[in-house]
Amino acid sequence: MAMKGSGRARNWQEIDRWDGGVGWIAYPDEAMQRASHALAVDGEVWVVDPVDAPGLDDLLAEFGEVAGVVVLLDRHTRDAGAIARRHDVSVHVPHWMTGVEGDLGAPIERVRTELGSTGYGVHKVVDNPVWQEAALYGEDTGALVVPESVGTADFFLTGDERLGVHPALRLFPPKRLGRLSPDRILVGHGTGIDESAPEALDDALENARSRAPSLYAGTVREYLLS
Repeated sequence: MAMKGSGRARNWQEIDRWDGGVGWIAYPDEAMQRASHALAVDGEVWVVDPVDAPGLDDLLAEFGEVAGVVVLLDRHTRDAGAIARRHDVSVHVPHWMTGVEGDLGAPIERVRTELGSTGYGVHKVVDNPVWQEAALYGEDTGALVVPESVGTADFFLTGDERLGVHPALRLFPPKRLGRLSPDRILVGHGTGIDESAPEALDDALENARSRAPSLYAGTVREYLLS
């Protein structure tokens, strides 16, 4: 199984459909399981960390008109620029995030505490020279969108975990996420969590370090050294 799909996506998979949006995995057979999401708020759609796929615009139209594209991780520019240009909207980037402008080729709007007037707060998760990541959290919707720090793709998980901390963050898990109590967790790698989400998040953060040896010895070796 390839870590990352390439070429034009064909057999993409819909995931995480709910009243407030939908997600998709453009290359279901890749090990990375790159997931993208559309958040629907008052007839508008905000497209988060997207990987493009044929028929995507029809999927988005089910939820409303595209109001903007969002990049939450500095290395998740993905197809954000292309989708923004197609819909004649801006790419929204956290105000403190650097190094993404040159990869987008589309107008950029900087966001601070809230994504437009959506009710989704913008929360800094990681900010260091090699990793800049934000999360979106809607207190009204109960939805938390985390692009990289936690995920459900196999290489994030060990044992019976439903949600796991990224292998590179296992020794220093993103404790800022522990301040939130989401009803639903949408991740940038894998399908989301919509049952007992707070418990899954607490378990992932509290046990990240103690389970790191098991993860490194098993799943990471399988996917990164194969």
